[in-house]
Amino acid sequence: MIVVLSKGISGHDKEMVRIYLKDRGFAIREQRFGEDAIIGASGKGVVDVRELGLLPGVERVAATSKPFELASRETRAEDTIVMVGNVKIGGSRITVIAGPCAVESEDQIMETAACVRESGAVMLRGGAYKPRTSPYAFQGLGMRGLEFMKAAGEQYGMPIVTEVVSPETAVQMKDLTDMFQIGARNMQNFELLKKAGSLGKPVLLKRGPSATIEEWLLSAEYLLASGTRDVVLCERGIRTFETYTRNTLDISAIPVIKSLSHLPVIVDPSHAVGIRAKVSAAALAAIAAGADGLTVEVHPRPDEALSDGPQSLYPEQFEKLMRDVEALSPVVGKELLRTPRPHHHAVFGTGPGIGAAADAAFFDAGAPVAFSGESGAYAEQALMRAFGDDAARVQTDGFKPVFDAVLDGSASAGVVPVENSLAGSVHENYDLFLRYPDIAIVGELKLRIVHCLIADERADIDSISVIRSHPQGFAQCREFLDKHPAWILEPYNNTATAVASIVRDGAVKVAAIAGEAAARAHGLRVLKEGIETNPLNYTRFVIIARRVGDKAPVPPSLGSLKPTKASLVFSVPDEPGSLFACLKIMSERGINLSKLESRPIQGKPWEYLFYVDVSMPDSAEVFDGVIAELKTKTREFHFLGAYRAAV
Repeated sequence: MIVVLSKGISGHDKEMVRIYLKDRGFAIREQRFGEDAIIGASGKGVVDVRELGLLPGVERVAATSKPFELASRETRAEDTIVMVGNVKIGGSRITVIAGPCAVESEDQIMETAACVRESGAVMLRGGAYKPRTSPYAFQGLGMRGLEFMKAAGEQYGMPIVTEVVSPETAVQMKDLTDMFQIGARNMQNFELLKKAGSLGKPVLLKRGPSATIEEWLLSAEYLLASGTRDVVLCERGIRTFETYTRNTLDISAIPVIKSLSHLPVIVDPSHAVGIRAKVSAAALAAIAAGADGLTVEVHPRPDEALSDGPQSLYPEQFEKLMRDVEALSPVVGKELLRTPRPHHHAVFGTGPGIGAAADAAFFDAGAPVAFSGESGAYAEQALMRAFGDDAARVQTDGFKPVFDAVLDGSASAGVVPVENSLAGSVHENYDLFLRYPDIAIVGELKLRIVHCLIADERADIDSISVIRSHPQGFAQCREFLDKHPAWILEPYNNTATAVASIVRDGAVKVAAIAGEAAARAHGLRVLKEGIETNPLNYTRFVIIARRVGDKAPVPPSLGSLKPTKASLVFSVPDEPGSLFACLKIMSERGINLSKLESRPIQGKPWEYLFYVDVSMPDSAEVFDGVIAELKTKTREFHFLGAYRAAV
């Protein structure tokens, strides 16, 4: 049982609560859990929960049915997000940790850190102390290896996680590591759990090879009860009768843990299968099952590794895995976490040196981000994928106010849709880019759109007579709507606004087409999920920011990876071959077009603008030359921005 104390509780009232519980046969422990001060009560005591809840200074009582009280979702309904340095584990992001099994030398860990960082890993793993089955196997470099690893993490801007093997070494390692790892062999080393928990650092807890899920969660309970608030669970395979893999990856444990506990869950596919060729498949399966991240073993030369070489990926294999994870992420409603490189963030301009990095101190990372719609809008979901679940945000009633908020500085960035895989381009936003030349595209992401029929708790499909949504929502659900020809369709400028209107109107015979997040945000019920005609329904959102001079900053939350895509708008003279001449300039320099669309020029009948998305070459000078030459062949030319393409 958990007793959550009021924030302003007096010392006297707290002592009275303790005495009350002790007198009724409970063993008690007091600690902080997140922002709450709590008293945990365990044992065979008997108490009237209602009477306990009325004591002065008691905010609420959580009587759990599970022995792992602090780890239980009954105690904390919302998901915990664990912070390790500047890295978040949990929520709407997929976090990837990578590095060698063991730190073998300073050069080896530096080389590995460089390659995994370049591929997109945000934390560095590696063992300084290695518990091995054989006493003659490589046991690690100890504290010297940890110093090498710490230096590599600082060099490449990655927090580090390393295994702790005893209570004594935990104290020695505390100031050199950002996160403790409790290995599978030590999952039930309770003295180690208590010591690691008491030091207050984040802990990655691996499941033991023969541990049940409940035993695993009880080990997490030791950590939480000892003082740490930040525990990440790691499934790494269990021992079964199967011999074709090192262990058996228990994929089913991921959704089970998600239902039982609020703690984030990641997967170690390297130890789960133990065979290099099978690691990537297991990793992708883990993401599909709902894992919050991965920890993957990578070595620059696995054949020379002193530990676990056969299961370590080559750098090029890890790079491909990261691309596959990025492509899979939108399918499961998440985004691959990127973090900024140390000391700088990318800034992209519209003149010479367009692909170069520069100082972005003028970007106000603390300012909110604007989106169109109300709570639960698809744009808000995209915003949280790009900037994090706790990002400050500004709601607007249309796309133009998003541009206005970014332009006047009331928002540091904005998120707007530009294209849907089924319904095509959002022309209003493309037109707004021309009206706001001081706004640039600095990033993009894809969001899978799963439409739901949403209504009041008292409604059912048979009672519905009116459907509200954005016109594109109607278009994307046409097959479902055609089965109900009597329904009246009422268009709204945003799907979440349509949901909110049901609450404001107290309407029972009205339903809305929107995402499940909108239903949760407004306290309504999903009558039917997945009503879109085509499940391959994605919307492409772009992140916009205000140019300063000829440059536009990339928000730190988007990372600082090299841009791979650019968006251009231009018109051409009314003469034969003028468009071909522009395309030829790009073709001859190896620049690929991923989109070419024409739009009428407002106020100029039968004249058109061409909207073009292109790949960015490796050489910034080549791209700058292309832009300069295009300007000589076009009437109007607008550079909308350079950014990292969504996979």
